[in-house]
Amino acid sequence: MAGVTTNTVALVALLSMLVTSVRSGTTYSSTWLPAKATWYGKPNGAGPDNGGGACNFKCSQKAPFFSMTSCGNQALFKDGAGCGACLQIKCNKNNYPECSNVAKTVVITDINDGPMAKYHFDLSGTAFGAMALPGRNAQLRRAGKISIQFRRVPCNWPGVKITFYILKGANPYYFPVMPEHLNGDGTVVKMEVMRSKDGRPTKIWEPMYRSVGAVWRRDSGNPLKGPLSLRITSDSGKKLIANNVIPAGWKGGNAYTSKVQFY
Repeated sequence: MAGVTTNTVALVALLSMLVTSVRSGTTYSSTWLPAKATWYGKPNGAGPDNGGGACNFKCSQKAPFFSMTSCGNQALFKDGAGCGACLQIKCNKNNYPECSNVAKTVVITDINDGPMAKYHFDLSGTAFGAMALPGRNAQLRRAGKISIQFRRVPCNWPGVKITFYILKGANPYYFPVMPEHLNGDGTVVKMEVMRSKDGRPTKIWEPMYRSVGAVWRRDSGNPLKGPLSLRITSDSGKKLIANNVIPAGWKGGNAYTSKVQFY
């Protein structure tokens, strides 16, 4: 019996380690972590003037992000794997009287190359000011650099479907595409494309590779003909297929909205 008990304990421990490993890609916790925060861009802007940033998201000043965006240092940006992640931030009014102590959600859309702490948020002016008491936004922004707390949370974009933006310069042999507005993890760790032949899907998923930020690409020796289907995997392992989301005759510089979303 003692041997069985020992083996059972060992098996449970091993399974626990495996489960932890599988889940370690995405961590949602009630624990708040310390960080530093600065801000850049216009006081009520989205950070970069073009509303994009290193993740290449488009129009971050519009719905559903509404300028609540942030640069992250490497610990948050993760070579682009952190693009789209949602994080709650707050500052303490005991340290800064302008702070509301109310948590606000921001999205990682850019990279900060000059971190001043293990976790450094270089927030949009809008996001930085959102941590303040009503009417005290400008006063908090004047602090410039403050200590904050943060934690990762699931993204929630009600009524929004995933959009796939094909970058300018794309052609049938070079296919760079960026998924955005993902619920849940908000991030993508794997992306695949299925081409069509004579108007019919080939049933073969071809791997894509992270190009820069949130952009994934497929370089093909044979022209990619639409309709194209895309399969994305979030960092918690969830998969989603957008069937025929890219039509025949697709062009770079266009955005194609799917009918799918993570729930």
